[in-house]
Amino acid sequence: MSTTIAAILFTGSLVIALAVAYRPLGDYMYRVYTGTGQSRVERGVFRLIGIRPDAQQTWRAYARSVLAFSVVSVLFLYGFQRLQEHLPLSLGFGPVVPHQAWNTATSFVTNTNWQSYSGESTMGHLVQMAGLAVQNFASAAVGMAVAIALVRGFARRRTDHLGNFWVDLIRGVLRILLPFAFVGALVLIAGGAVQNFHDPYPLQTLAGARQVMTGGPVASQEVIKQLGTNGGGFYNANSAHPFENPTPWTNWFQIFLMLVISVSLPRTFGRMVGSDRQGYAIVAVMATLAIVSLTLITVFQMSHHGTVPTAVGAASEGVETRFGVPNSATFAGATTLSSTGAVDSAHDSYTSLGGMIGMFNMMLGEVAPGGTGSGLYGMLVLAVITVFVAGLMVGRTPEYLGKKIGSREIKFAAAYFLITPICVLVGTAVAMAGDWGRRGMLNTGPHGLSEVLYAFTSASNNNGSAFGGLTASTPFYDTALGLAMAIGRFLPMILILALAGSLARQGRIPVSEGTLPTYRPQFVGMVVGVAVILVALTFLPALALGPLAEGIR
Repeated sequence: MSTTIAAILFTGSLVIALAVAYRPLGDYMYRVYTGTGQSRVERGVFRLIGIRPDAQQTWRAYARSVLAFSVVSVLFLYGFQRLQEHLPLSLGFGPVVPHQAWNTATSFVTNTNWQSYSGESTMGHLVQMAGLAVQNFASAAVGMAVAIALVRGFARRRTDHLGNFWVDLIRGVLRILLPFAFVGALVLIAGGAVQNFHDPYPLQTLAGARQVMTGGPVASQEVIKQLGTNGGGFYNANSAHPFENPTPWTNWFQIFLMLVISVSLPRTFGRMVGSDRQGYAIVAVMATLAIVSLTLITVFQMSHHGTVPTAVGAASEGVETRFGVPNSATFAGATTLSSTGAVDSAHDSYTSLGGMIGMFNMMLGEVAPGGTGSGLYGMLVLAVITVFVAGLMVGRTPEYLGKKIGSREIKFAAAYFLITPICVLVGTAVAMAGDWGRRGMLNTGPHGLSEVLYAFTSASNNNGSAFGGLTASTPFYDTALGLAMAIGRFLPMILILALAGSLARQGRIPVSEGTLPTYRPQFVGMVVGVAVILVALTFLPALALGPLAEGIR
């Protein structure tokens, strides 16, 4: 009973903290993205890169800027890793092998942060700090910029302009991510997280073995990995490592960091479209899906059948003893709901149904609340699909926020939701079809399939967490998962921007008796239903062969 009460207090305090942050943080981000003033630093950056901050971009120009910035970032990070041994603070590590360098570069630029390597034994301090951590900021800011462009599409009328990507990117980094990350890093350092430039330090374990422990700029990377829903850890153990996540309260703080921006962005959306109620409706959908998910994963981990779990009271395998099962289950739910991918326990050791909830969270499109920016634009596309379906049911042209949802708009929305399932299911099928994929599986049967399915679900949805039983550092998996990350990130972004451009060119349809109110509980329930049904129809056969088959054996 005491464990249950502690779990309720842990989760309840988290919900209260997010609710308190919703309005002030959402309003602050609204002012950031709608303000016209420029700081001295921003003016200097604009001059350096040759950008006119008052210049507006069409959706095509905005998309080209997103792709150009991302391609250059991939090339830079790839070269950074390959030239590591010639750089300062390399700690004597050699160059990262080509297929792994490609996978890592794509991973961090796409906000996935999938890691097929052990950071403390592969990457030097400079690459970790000036390569990986920089992309943690940049990739998060790109997602937020695309989300804001879509919101402008709803808010603006009869225009081809969606803002300026470079202005949105730089403001997101300098005004939101950097200041909050600075404060968050100080909090983590106060909690015991490591922040130094030490060389590897030899230690002797209690068993008498020799071990080398690497220090480094851990806290500064840890905070942006959570705040930007990145998830890539300095150490292979990620947030289960005491240097990254020292105490139960820092564990709580890290969950708060990974959720707070995505939870608050609906407030920014509501302010920008001129209706706070619309923001409340969107965050209500996110909260409903999240609460159900967190409850299920905790129940499955706390009440799993079996001799050992029954004897100890929960499924404790792979769980960090400092945090316990309920807190680790909450972390697992939050990280798969928010596109973060950080872990403080071994998801591969979760019960079959507990692990399935993590997969299902990602299959939802990670919209509850999703990644920084990507969660909001994914949820808005769900809202568009919902009003389209509702319009068909009553024989009326659907509309959302005064914009008509016609054939062009629904094609963009439908294509958006088809891309990720195609990447997941085709990638899993290709991996299971030959020795190139099965060779990396440490398990056979339903659990082996679950490991591969989880990997492609995680990569395609830009999450980055994994079932640890799959050896993913092979040339096949590094290449295939890297492609899944790139396709799953950039094709949806292009479709989002195309949808935004189509909406911005429209005028505003006046509200009438036939207009569907999109701020009431009825609409919230409809969006939840559409989200669950879309995932169930798409992924249920694959889940039946993997975690569901394992769970009923």
